[in-house]
Amino acid sequence: MLKRLQVKLTGSDATFSLEARIYHCICIVGFFALAYNVPFNYFVGLPKVALASFVVLIGFAGLYYISRVKKNFTFSIIGLGILGNVFFTLVYFLNSGIDGPTLILFALFFYLLCSTAPRKQQWAWLLVNVLTVSGACIIQYYQPALVPTTYPTLASRFTDNVSAYLVVVVSIFFSLQYMRQNYQQERESALNRALDIELKNIQLESLNGEKNKLFSIVAHDLRSPLASIQSYLELLTAYPLTEQEKREIELKLLGLTKNTSNMMANLLSWSKSQLEGVRINIRYLNLLKTLRDMLTVESSIAQEKGISLSCEISEGIYVMADADMLLLVIRNLISNAIKFTPAGGNILVAAAAGTDCTITIVDSGAGISEENQKDVFSLKAKSTFGTNNEKGVGLGLILCKEFIELQGGTISFISTPGEGTSFMVSIPVPDHNRAASSQQGELSDQF
Repeated sequence: MLKRLQVKLTGSDATFSLEARIYHCICIVGFFALAYNVPFNYFVGLPKVALASFVVLIGFAGLYYISRVKKNFTFSIIGLGILGNVFFTLVYFLNSGIDGPTLILFALFFYLLCSTAPRKQQWAWLLVNVLTVSGACIIQYYQPALVPTTYPTLASRFTDNVSAYLVVVVSIFFSLQYMRQNYQQERESALNRALDIELKNIQLESLNGEKNKLFSIVAHDLRSPLASIQSYLELLTAYPLTEQEKREIELKLLGLTKNTSNMMANLLSWSKSQLEGVRINIRYLNLLKTLRDMLTVESSIAQEKGISLSCEISEGIYVMADADMLLLVIRNLISNAIKFTPAGGNILVAAAAGTDCTITIVDSGAGISEENQKDVFSLKAKSTFGTNNEKGVGLGLILCKEFIELQGGTISFISTPGEGTSFMVSIPVPDHNRAASSQQGELSDQF
């Protein structure tokens, strides 16, 4: 509560500079010091000083208002400098001059003023203070009659000076406490900003490293299939070939073109997601209807390679997903399975619905080595050749993980080198679909 009150009175660091907040604190301290001095001076027999203190108290309130509410800090602090010097000069001549407490109050005022004044003003205020005090002392020295003695007794003089000392000490204490507190906050804030900048620099260096690696991968891995396509086309145009040879080259060209097209699609999808962000359109989808056309295409590709691709997905499974993202993810996982499964192998695509829908792609391919498993979903993963020398840029699984997580799902895998790999994709399902989990459990038991 005290912290909130302090911020309300002095202003927040988002709105006011540190100097302005300290200035507001000094205005408040000065206001209370003058509020104390008005009745005190009156009761010790100094009604003129009490009246002057009351007028300046109102002036302090006005200057605080100008800076805190109107946010005109520069004008307010100039007004404070003028008002303070005039006030203490008047008090000097009303309250016993050098025999009174005014000189120590002049010193306090200068300290508080220079604590907040802009640096370019501080030398000017020093000059004003020294000239004002020196001038008042010189006038009293040569014209002592202008400075009356206002203390009827020694006790009243002691009381006034001790009271001034207490006001000075308390004012310095509270202003210093506030300054130290705010300077500490500024220091911590600066350290936090420095740490944030350092963290962002590290992140930028990491992103830059990933970008460089990506460009290196793209430059290397796209050059190879394009060079092969060029070589095959040169063979077709430059040499007389038999129909059988032409057929073999055409099939190889088709395979290279499909593989290069998939690589480019992944590259463009990843680039778009990094540069523009991804727009997600989560909808209520029938899983089998969403995947059916893609599964038909991938099944024909698998057949060309001599691989059996089977599907065990019930008609009654519904998911909450983005259709395009889901298709990209499952297509990439099936394409990878085809890529690393030799002729005569098997691939199974199945789904089971429970609290979530789990789509599993199981292959009998080469598997993933233990040393590479930890980097499967990052750019650190090494792109490898498939069983028919198919090549990728290593972005497919990165996209799969990113797109599945954007839809509120998860992706994981189990792989045994030489025996095959199983990828499990978990996608949210509509509430009513969870009721059919027992029916879908029969399908999941087939794995």
